[in-house]
Amino acid sequence: MACDLWLVPLVDVLCHSPDNPFAQEIATYDKALEAAGLPPVPVYGYMPGLSGDVAPVAGFDYDALHLLRRAYLLQLSGLEVTPVDALGSDYEQLLEMFEPTAQQSHLVWHYDHAGAYVPVDFAAPLSDEELLAGGGPLGSSHGLLRELEAVAAVLGIDPANPPPAPPAPSRPTELEEPAMPAGEGGPFARERHVWLGLHAAATRSLAQGSMIVFS
Repeated sequence: MACDLWLVPLVDVLCHSPDNPFAQEIATYDKALEAAGLPPVPVYGYMPGLSGDVAPVAGFDYDALHLLRRAYLLQLSGLEVTPVDALGSDYEQLLEMFEPTAQQSHLVWHYDHAGAYVPVDFAAPLSDEELLAGGGPLGSSHGLLRELEAVAAVLGIDPANPPPAPPAPSRPTELEEPAMPAGEGGPFARERHVWLGLHAAATRSLAQGSMIVFS
């Protein structure tokens, strides 16, 4: 099973449009941000070169995403991170073991198939009944980027000079369809593939003022 990541430009031509398909989600995010004493989802004025077009930025399968989350949790807990071929039910057990830590992580505490990261800096994912009934906990693009940089060295990545990101999907990936395979072999190849896609999404989210949406 696979998911795609999309960048939604937070520009007025989209956000203030009566046809904005993300209006309900953004209103829910604004409510959660306000309850946490944070500013709302930012909306930027139009600039040449930007449009309201939503574009794919990355795609990967759930298992590979779970492998990356596993590596981050183990490293954060001071345990050795060794490559594995598959997790199976071990991922759920890992989440149970490290649940308090996982709940503080933008990388880990997020739905696989839905939800968003917004370019607002806050310490831990936001969660309330309305969010959980929709796309799940709300993450920070800033927080996601920090966590990716923290786990990079374990995977053999220099966060200051990472390899090029894999190409974005050319079309939406069906839920039951396998994602594009990792472009390289070796230990942590699948974790690196997801890391590079998430890193591209997070850096572009902050540089362009975009929201990252899982689907």
